[in-house]
Order: sequence, then C-alpha cells, then structure tokens
Amino acid sequence: MSVSTSPAGERTRPGGLDSFFHISERGSTIGREVRGGLVTFFAMAYILVVNASVLSAGAPSTISPAAIAAGTALVAGIMTILMGVVANFPMGLAAGMGLNAIVAFTLANPDAMGLTYAEAMGLIFWEGVAITVLVLTGFRGAVFRAVPAELKTAISVGIGLFICFVGLINAGIVRPGGTYVQLGINGSLSGWPMLVFIVGLIIVIVLYMRNVQGAILIGIAAATVIAVIIQALAKLGVQGTNEAGEAVNVTGWATNAPALDGSPIQLPDFATLGHIDFFGAFEKLGPVAVILIVFSLMLADFFDTMGTMVAVGAGAHLLDERGNPPRTREVLLIDSLAAVAGGLGGVSSNTSYVESTSGVAEGARTGLASIVTGAMFILSIFIAPLVELVPAEAASISLIFVGFLMMMNVADIDWRNPLHAVPCFLTIAMMPFAYSITAGIGFGFIAFVITRVAAGKARDVKTLMWIVSALFVIYFCLGPIEALLA
Repeated sequence: MSVSTSPAGERTRPGGLDSFFHISERGSTIGREVRGGLVTFFAMAYILVVNASVLSAGAPSTISPAAIAAGTALVAGIMTILMGVVANFPMGLAAGMGLNAIVAFTLANPDAMGLTYAEAMGLIFWEGVAITVLVLTGFRGAVFRAVPAELKTAISVGIGLFICFVGLINAGIVRPGGTYVQLGINGSLSGWPMLVFIVGLIIVIVLYMRNVQGAILIGIAAATVIAVIIQALAKLGVQGTNEAGEAVNVTGWATNAPALDGSPIQLPDFATLGHIDFFGAFEKLGPVAVILIVFSLMLADFFDTMGTMVAVGAGAHLLDERGNPPRTREVLLIDSLAAVAGGLGGVSSNTSYVESTSGVAEGARTGLASIVTGAMFILSIFIAPLVELVPAEAASISLIFVGFLMMMNVADIDWRNPLHAVPCFLTIAMMPFAYSITAGIGFGFIAFVITRVAAGKARDVKTLMWIVSALFVIYFCLGPIEALLA
C-alpha cells in the first residue's frame, strides 16, 4: 500500500482515506483533519447545553433538557457526518441559534403565537422541505453563484467579526452595562473565568506565533484544565439572574461550571424524536400566516448557510476564482436536509455552523474533519458530562482567534471604489452590530443594487440579485406586513 506524505512529512493515506477525501490534494494530513474536527466540535459543543436551555422554555414537561441535549447531539452528529461523506466539506451542523429562540419564545410561547412544541416543530419541518426544494430545483445554488466575489469576501470578513463578538460575549469580556456594551464588569476584567479565557488566548497566540500545530486545541485544553482546578478550589458557580431579573454571581462561569462530579457516562433520553405535529399550525394560524412564518425562517436559514459556506471555504482555500466552494450543490442539500431532520428530531432547525472555521484554522480541509466532529457529537450522547466540562470561556478562545484569521481577507476588497466599498462595508458592519449574519447579507445585497443603479450601472446587476434584494426588503418589513395581514 502506498502512503503519501505532506510537505511536513506526515502520513496521509492509511487505507483509501486520502483518495476518497482528497486529503493530500488539498494540502492536508490525517492528523490535521482529526485535530480540525476536534476543534470544530469543541467550538460547537456549547449548543448541547444552550439548545436544551433555550428549547426547554417552550417544551412540554414530558421533555427534559437532558432529552433535548441528547436529541441535539444525535441529529447534529448524523448530519455532520453526512456533510463529510456526501459533500467532503469541513463544516459542522447543529441546531441553529436564533431559530431555536423563535421556536421557544415566539412559536411555542402561549403569550405569543400559542402553538404547541410539536406544532412549532412542524413549521421547522416545512421550512426544511421548502429550502430543500429550492436546492433540488437549482435556485439556491444559482443565487449563491450570482453573488459578486467582493460581497462573498465581505461576508467572510463580517462573519469573522460576528464570531469574534460572540466569543467576547460568551467569555464575559463584553457585557451589557451603562452603555450598550461595556468591557467586563463595570469596565474592568474581574473574576477567575475571565482569567481562564485570557490565559488560554495568550497560549494560542504564542503557539501560533511559534508555528505550533494544534495551537487552538492546545489552548482550549489548557484553559479547561485551569478552569477545572479553579472550580475545584473556588466553587464559583454559574452566572444567573434573581426573581427581579437582576444579574447575580457576575464573576461566575458563563454557562457551565467545569466540575468533575459524578459519572462521565450517562444513558440518553430520546423523548424529542418524532415529537412533531405536521399540520396543527395550519389549523390554528391559517395558511397565510404559516406561509409568512415559513418564509421568514427559510430566508434566515438560506443566507446564514451561504455566508458560513463562503467563510469556511475561504479559510480552507477551497474557493474557485468566482468564490464558490467545491460541491456547492451537495453542501446546500445536506444543510437543507438538516433543517428537516431538526424538525423530525424535535430539536429545531439544524444548520451549518460558522464555528467550523475554528477547525479550518487548525488545518481541516476535507470531509474527514466533519466525520470526526460528527462522531464526537454521537459520542457526546453518552459522555455529556465530559463535553460540559469545557467552559464557554475556554471554547470562546477559538472564536476570537478565528475572527482574527478571517479578518485578513478584508485586504482583498477594493476600498477605493465606492461601488465595492459601500455594500461591503454595510455587509461587514451589520453582522456584528445587528447580531445577525442574515441582516449583514441583506443590507449588503440591497446596497449593491442601490450603488449600481445610482452609478448608472443597473445592467451589471444580475436578475437573481434583483429578486433576492427585493425578498430581503420584504424580509426586513415582515413586522408591518404581518400586522397588516392580521
């Protein structure tokens, strides 16, 4: 059996892995793919805790947070493995943040739309079906190819700032305060968890500057060990709020206390699987309202994935001269089916995760990394206590550092040409400031059309860009439209 090697001398072909995943062709190795897959998993693992926390607000009493976490891990694992096998793309999938909040606090909220949890999952299912049809008809891929290269670059940069902002928030470095956001607690960095984050980030930076492979994973692991020691000695607890809504234990851990308590293995509860009502929402809300809801869910999912795919492809150097990643159709198809699977699994729409860029920064270039990530999600069904051991302060390190790496692409934008600069700036700025990848893409698309028309170059705008920009205008005005229809 022949064994190919990378420039660094690492083996890349045990069995047929190299030929199937094109590992050496993409300049990677087995070791890098495994490390990248692990880093992506640890950057995404927070969703197991967070999705359970969010959805439990709208779930019936018969479904526990543990069951939601198990279902989340199962669906994420299966769909991420499919992404690796079918699309050969280093991108993880899991329950989408934002869409899960819509399920819990709007769709399944008795004080809002008043649907049951199962009926809300029915809408998620139909959203997935709709977006899958758009992929199979070629419309979704055509929209992606119609986006100009400079906007794709801006999307990648904007996502870099977005995930950096998310990381800073998760680590507690940036918080709400007297101003819209502030540094730490009342303008200072206080508490052991912040120290864990800072030390871990310094470790990653130092290792990166020394060209050490596995810098991000080593940094996360080191920060986790430090966090476990601190928790064992100080018993910090988790941040929270009291009955008056006031923040308590502000110097505690953000989401989970890294304590070595109890058994690291537990049997899963899959109560969410199949907890779905396909047509209940149609009977309660009527077809027009359901169509509007599905449209809004679909539009957010549609463009979030497009931005994530560009960001991952750019980081992995997989984009062609037009800014398109390989096997675009397969990537979009698996992502669309993930939304369907999320509804059927009762854990909300699953979508591509921009945290995958963390694994790409660690060297992931192929679907083998996705298989590693997916396998870790499957394993986490049984070892949830070990997954929860990694605090948000440690996992956030990868988001900050990857944000820096993605920011490098900003040099590829022609800032002297306002035709490029204006839409690119709005794309980049709106993602972190509106806390929405979709909002950034929407503002960029609309600005692209406006600048071309203003410059007398309306003919340069492709038909699909006109259509999608018009859809974004509708999307941004959904509130008034729904009020009129109501």
